[in-house]
Amino acid sequence: MLEKQLWHPVLDAHALRDAPIAVTLLGEPLVLWRDHGAVHAWADRCPHRGARLSLGRVLTTVNGPRLECPYHGWQFAGGAAAGQCQHVPAAPDFRPPAGHAAQVFEACERHGLVWVRLQAGADAALAEPPAFPEADDPAWRRVVCGPYAVATSAPRLVENFLDLSHFGFVHEGWLGERGHAQVQTGQVTEGAQGLHVVQARAWQPRAYAEAEGGAWIDYAYAVPHPFAAVLRKDAREGDPVRNAIALFIRPDGDGACTAWFVMATHNDPASAESLVAFQDAVFAQDRPVVESQQPKALPIGRTAPVAEVHGPADRVSSAYRRYLQRLGIALGTL
Repeated sequence: MLEKQLWHPVLDAHALRDAPIAVTLLGEPLVLWRDHGAVHAWADRCPHRGARLSLGRVLTTVNGPRLECPYHGWQFAGGAAAGQCQHVPAAPDFRPPAGHAAQVFEACERHGLVWVRLQAGADAALAEPPAFPEADDPAWRRVVCGPYAVATSAPRLVENFLDLSHFGFVHEGWLGERGHAQVQTGQVTEGAQGLHVVQARAWQPRAYAEAEGGAWIDYAYAVPHPFAAVLRKDAREGDPVRNAIALFIRPDGDGACTAWFVMATHNDPASAESLVAFQDAVFAQDRPVVESQQPKALPIGRTAPVAEVHGPADRVSSAYRRYLQRLGIALGTL
């Protein structure tokens, strides 16, 4: 299953502090915890009697941090011996063998989020979490918005993010106007690294949180991962404000997903609170429409129960669908 070989966002990194946290990824219950700042993701099950490790606690010992099971107090190591049982309180002289270990998954922290991969094996283009260099550049400010639990599939949400032609209707008065509904889809490049779109254009009466007037805005998109996309707005001449926004999605099934928007800004005077409020308001306009789409899974591939027609403004979404098909991600595989 390709989805298990991909990196997926599972949590806002700021939410993971001193205590373990339970999350679920592709049906797999996980426990997340920190070891000297490093992130661990393990199966949320003690190998002893199956208790949830997320109900336990993180211990500080002379040998480094350990995760303690809430049932019998077994202690599991972080660091180089990650997952290995180090101490059984009921038998302190017992030396646990290698099989006495929690199941360990790959985990890392990128762009303000915790990412997890359940299986290795994806091709080189997908071997790391999707790139978003602005979010990790200290010269840019990073703001994480979400999580948003959405009753639709991850591909439906990505396609909505790539779609300029809904601005004048779903986001009228904010990101578009009915009287300026025409868009330019730009130049689309498809390849092993995903999709790249340049010179896409749309009229926006309020292109960002503190905008005072409308303008034609040039967009560039990147889709480096089947469930992620990055949008960059080209700065107008003389305008020092630069903005980029990434959509990162955790697929929770054909009809459910969890999304985060990570915003990166440069010289933007808006407060972090107003940026989050703006994104919340824009997504509140998207939500009822994307949740109304049927089927919730994107209808691609030979098994699709319905066919959707396409228009000239759908070049980018059509390219995205071809990208998913090239990867082998089709209807009903999430």
